[in-house]
Amino acid sequence: MLDNFPGLEAVASLAAASVLIELTPGPNMTWLAMISASEGRKRGFSAVGGVALGLGIVGVAAALGVASLINSIPALYELLRWGGVAFLLFLAWDSWREADAEIISVDRGMALYFRRGLITNLLNPKAAIFFVAVIPAFLETSRPVLAQTLWLSTVYVLIATLVHAVIVLAAGTFRPYLESPERQQTTRRVFAVLLALVAIWFAVSTGR
Repeated sequence: MLDNFPGLEAVASLAAASVLIELTPGPNMTWLAMISASEGRKRGFSAVGGVALGLGIVGVAAALGVASLINSIPALYELLRWGGVAFLLFLAWDSWREADAEIISVDRGMALYFRRGLITNLLNPKAAIFFVAVIPAFLETSRPVLAQTLWLSTVYVLIATLVHAVIVLAAGTFRPYLESPERQQTTRRVFAVLLALVAIWFAVSTGR
């Protein structure tokens, strides 16, 4: 039974690499910080849950070979890539639109942020490539490949979720300073611009 588990050295190495990867600024970090600072930690944690589920689904798909298939079909890869860019731009537009709304603090429910976190990561081909290109580097030839891949993918998702939760906690500390409508409006506009820039960066960095 223990042969199905990856070795402790592989787990520790992947965990360290995962922390470094997740601390690199990207779509998830920017978006989660924006939500927590402007909407509060509850909605931020709801988004973290969606992100975690999205990463988990991609990890399982990668282990089963779906991600390799996506990576080998340029048209499918580009479809996911531009779908992710479009969704990030939509989030940027939505933040800017809310900043101009007469009623800024509209309660749209936490489920919305969960769904957005899920969709953002399902439409991220770079996440799929991570599971395909990085996880295999930590596999041990003496152990079952599929079981190891699933376990190591789980480790990565747990580390990513922990880092995302810390981002939510840190960004949420700014929430009390954004109670006034004017500050909320400015914050939403700043994050809208940042998300748009992240979308452009995402388009460039995932291109082939």
